[in-house]
Amino acid sequence: MSVLTADGRGAAGEVIHPAWVRICHWINALAILVMIGSGWQIYDASPLFGFTFPRSIALGNWLAGALLWHFAAMWLLVVNGIVYVTLGLTTGRFRRKLLPLYPNELLATVRDALTLRLSHEDLAHYNAVQKLLYIGIILTGVVIVTSGLSIWKPVQFQEITAFYGGYDTARYVHFAAMAAIVAFLVVHISLALIVPKSLRAMVTGR
Repeated sequence: MSVLTADGRGAAGEVIHPAWVRICHWINALAILVMIGSGWQIYDASPLFGFTFPRSIALGNWLAGALLWHFAAMWLLVVNGIVYVTLGLTTGRFRRKLLPLYPNELLATVRDALTLRLSHEDLAHYNAVQKLLYIGIILTGVVIVTSGLSIWKPVQFQEITAFYGGYDTARYVHFAAMAAIVAFLVVHISLALIVPKSLRAMVTGR
C-alpha cells in the first residue's frame, strides 16, 4: 500500500485527487445542477429579462416545487462547500494547486491554448488558466450563496442585502453568478470530454 502525501498523491504519483476532493466534487455537481434547474423555474415566475427558460430544462414544474428543490440543494451546496474549502485550506491543497498565479504565466497558457500547444499530460499540475477558473468559481460560489440568502431573507440578512445594493440588485447579481457558473460548466465539461482521462481521474483518483 502506498503512502499518500498531503495533497493525495502517492509515492509513485499514482493518486491525483484524494477521496475528499472527489466526493465533494460530485456532491457539488449534483447540488449545482439541481439549483440551476430549479433556479430557472423560479426565475420564470418573475423574469428579470425578456425571456424565460423552457419548462423542459427547468426543475420543479411550478414555483413552490422549484423552491423546495432549490432550498434542499442550497443547504447541500453550503455544507459541502464549507467542507471543501476547509479541507482545501487546512491540507494546503489550495496553496499548492492554485498559487502562485502570475500574469505572464496566464498569458503564456492562453497563447499555448490558442496555438493548440497546451499540454494535458500532467493532470496533477494546474496551468494558469485552470488556477484562475478554479479560484473564480470558488468566489462565484460565495457570491451566489450570499446573494441567494439576501433574496430569500432580505430582512433577516439585511446587511448582506444592503451590501448588494438592495433586493432588486441582488437578484441581478444572483442571475449573473448563475450565468458564470453555467459558463464554467460548459468549459469544464467540454475539457473533460476532450481529455477523458481527467474525468477518469475524478472518478478513480488515479
